[in-house]
Amino acid sequence: MAFCPKCGSQIQENVAFCGNCGASAAAPGAAAQQQTTAVSLQPGISINGASALCYLFGFITGIIFLVLAPYSQDRRVRFHAFQSIFLNVAVFVVHIAVTMVTIMFHAISFSLGLMVGALHLLVSLLFLLIWLFMMWKSYQGEKVVLPIIGPLAEKQANS
Repeated sequence: MAFCPKCGSQIQENVAFCGNCGASAAAPGAAAQQQTTAVSLQPGISINGASALCYLFGFITGIIFLVLAPYSQDRRVRFHAFQSIFLNVAVFVVHIAVTMVTIMFHAISFSLGLMVGALHLLVSLLFLLIWLFMMWKSYQGEKVVLPIIGPLAEKQANS
């Protein structure tokens, strides 16, 4: 019988992990090698999946992936997380501006308000298409750098 190097409980010879504490049952020299292979084989979200999920709920998922340990060290995930945050801030600012313009034109004339309201719908549709496009391309592993906010995201991701 062998003993666990961490907790000292008895374990079987062919078992890789201790049933009591979950520690590696390998010899101390082989434990480091086994640990590095276990990290790469752990189930979880792929880098492409994490990059796409950064866009799912806007700045919320962007912040989450900037905090989660294995993903926060990957530059691709960090880039997409920052770009998602900046994109959603830009969407918020543009929607506020278009809403204010719609209200102003609506106060002047009802028909002008309707035309600018249609513009508001087109802007919303455009942002929806950009959001879907960014999720799709990042899931495929492609890096799309959006104008203005993309270089800011690259700068933040590399720092």
